[in-house]
Amino acid sequence: MIKKMPHFLDMDDERYYELENARYVMLGVPYDGTSTFVKGADKGPQAILDASDSLELYDIQYQYEAWTAGIHTDHHDYDFSTPEAMVKSVYNRVKFFMESGKRIVLTGGEHSVSVGAIQAMSEAHDNLTVLQIDAHADLRDSYHDSPYNHACVMRRAQEYARVVQVGIRNVCTDELPNVVPENIFYAHLIHNQEDWMEKALQRLTDNVYITVDLDGFDPSILPATGTPLPGGLQWYPTLKFLETVFRNRNVVGFDVVELCPQPDSKVSDVMAATLIYKMITLWEML
Repeated sequence: MIKKMPHFLDMDDERYYELENARYVMLGVPYDGTSTFVKGADKGPQAILDASDSLELYDIQYQYEAWTAGIHTDHHDYDFSTPEAMVKSVYNRVKFFMESGKRIVLTGGEHSVSVGAIQAMSEAHDNLTVLQIDAHADLRDSYHDSPYNHACVMRRAQEYARVVQVGIRNVCTDELPNVVPENIFYAHLIHNQEDWMEKALQRLTDNVYITVDLDGFDPSILPATGTPLPGGLQWYPTLKFLETVFRNRNVVGFDVVELCPQPDSKVSDVMAATLIYKMITLWEML
């Protein structure tokens, strides 16, 4: 018997899973090699697939059915032997599907999985900004003897593109020289500012890659991350911001990372899956 591979969403018509019919390819990268607090992000991609079966295919908020564009779930064996090998492996896979004309959705795994995707995107798109939603700046040059540690992701991204950071609420002194003040929107400052979304939008160039570390959200609504911090973003304001970005910029890809599933609760898993489908919906309709 041929084992049926898991896929994103419980679609009515299995033809929409097939690669040749799909506009979107979801790449799950179950890597957790450099995380330094709570382990388990390698279980994130599978938890997202499992939770997606609970979602309705019709989005009542946007009155749209994005699944009809086709979403193929890629099952690939990445090289996790070293952080450097993982980055190269992700880079090659993302580049392959981009050159095939697919829209890329990456799921993690810890945040370091984003580096290869960002590198590939920067080579394919001029004038690129990486929009980071996160609790942490991730601007260390190196951490635990690796420049590809999860704490170094945005420092590596700065080598390829402009980086605009939203929801940040944890920065160490070693990162401060790498902070670009006009491109960072701290959570404690934007929570009572009405115009922060417009200011952030103005810092984005024409082409945007979005990377969402789920600890950017407040742990009261999404607790299952490796390094949760209080004072995070809320659901509807974040969706409003993302809608503004999709409406006004050319989004070239996105990732959602750092889900660390909890055995006794599926709340965070479902929220991560919902966020991904919302972002695909916005990408498809705007």
